[in-house]
Amino acid sequence: MWGLGMAQGYRPDRVGDQIRQELSEILSRGEVHDPGIGFITLTRVQVTADLQLARVFYTSLGDPAARKETARALTRATGFFRRQIGGRLQLRRVPELEFRFDESIAHQDRIEQILRDIHQEDAQRAAESGSSTPDPGTRLSDPGSRHDDDGDRG
Repeated sequence: MWGLGMAQGYRPDRVGDQIRQELSEILSRGEVHDPGIGFITLTRVQVTADLQLARVFYTSLGDPAARKETARALTRATGFFRRQIGGRLQLRRVPELEFRFDESIAHQDRIEQILRDIHQEDAQRAAESGSSTPDPGTRLSDPGSRHDDDGDRG
């Protein structure tokens, strides 16, 4: 019977995936007629172990004002979403839905931008110094390191 406990552990993940899939279909088909929702991407759904609450993480295009309007529109449509999920999924009780903007995507984009900026600065320094490609070793190695004179020992 130990397998039953294992299956229970994965159930919130499975339910979360089903909810994300159903909500994505509802949104992509235009079944929600609130223009405030705009273009959003559902990134993940976390369901509590007791299946009572589903946190729906999303991203959206636009400035902070548009983001706030999207959040308000999703809140207005929560009852509609729950009714739709209840009719499509075989659940004893449909979890409460809580929509949250997914900050992790914005942080990831910011990190990628910083890395691109660093790479661009390295390339610019290399071009200014006359080298065609940046050599990471020249920036980090000290003059007495073995790497500097490896080629002279052959």
